[in-house]
Amino acid sequence: MKKIIDGNYACSYVAYNFIEACGIYPITPSSPMSENIDVFSNVDKRLNYFKDRVKLYEMQSEAGAIALCHGLLQNGTFSSTFTASQGLLLMLPNMYKIAGEMLPFVINVASRSIATHALSIFGDHQDIYAARTTGFAIFLSSSVQQVMDLTSAVYLSTIDSNIPFINSFDGFRTSHEYQKVDLIDLNEINKYINKNKIEEFRQRALYKNNVTRGTHLNDDLYFQLSEAHNIYYNKLPEIVEKNLEIVNKITNNDYHIMDYYGSKNAKKVIVAMGSVCQTIREVCDNSEEEIGLVEIHLFRPFSIEYLNKILPSTVESIAVLDRTKDSGEVAPVYLDVLNALKNKNIKVLGGRYGLSSKDTTPAQI
Repeated sequence: MKKIIDGNYACSYVAYNFIEACGIYPITPSSPMSENIDVFSNVDKRLNYFKDRVKLYEMQSEAGAIALCHGLLQNGTFSSTFTASQGLLLMLPNMYKIAGEMLPFVINVASRSIATHALSIFGDHQDIYAARTTGFAIFLSSSVQQVMDLTSAVYLSTIDSNIPFINSFDGFRTSHEYQKVDLIDLNEINKYINKNKIEEFRQRALYKNNVTRGTHLNDDLYFQLSEAHNIYYNKLPEIVEKNLEIVNKITNNDYHIMDYYGSKNAKKVIVAMGSVCQTIREVCDNSEEEIGLVEIHLFRPFSIEYLNKILPSTVESIAVLDRTKDSGEVAPVYLDVLNALKNKNIKVLGGRYGLSSKDTTPAQI
């Protein structure tokens, strides 16, 4: 079934089914997602996968929204929230805790510029980059159809892994862009939810009186227990890839944690993520050169193994495009790619584009 919708609707259409309750606070351009959840619950009377209607609580700030979600998670209730820009930054302290406590959770982000010398309500990746050290996995979609298709893979993966996710797409460029998309079969998605993992999550609730959280640790234990999380993050790309295969089977698509598009004999490749990938695909289709694109979906944790796997053996040079401004620093995706290819004879260049939704045209690509 096809429907003309925007990215915010696509995200909330799928996310609603995985949520029991959520804390919300409006911020452009993510506010319509919460509004849609409200309509689904209180107007349409839709039932989620838990055979209930989602309960919404509007707080006094994004800090309150994430604190409510954190409390719900501690008590064995699946929650989610929707935000952007400074709203995500206000959530950072709780995000470190949620990740450290390994609670399944998704923050849906219509990614937006951070206010620095001036405020801008338009899109780039500064907010999700600011959250990359929290322990949250970060997943990106580049079109309205991808948001529709891939949001369920994010929720399935957080349930399977107990690692929280940021589910991100570009503010305005994707969040408010209307496209005719194929609606995903939500009944089919429901068949693949890991019920055992849901029960394990319930059993870890504080009201069960069988868990201890919020302890204080000194140097003799804090370091070791921080490193003990590594095994779960090392497994995460495989878990996300497995759930993308489920989505592929339902939608007849071919999504992976990183997608390669273009010539199999490409000498030049661009690595990017987000809506610019749609422009790069257009350039690949119309170029007389042998060029290609690596579109990153799973940005954190970054899979060095998978990048090396999908790059053509003919590649001689790579341009990495980052949609952020790291003052005095080298941009993150560029550093990731540089690290991944340090043992290969490939020239890697970095570039910045599209801050505050500044147009990036095929000619510029």
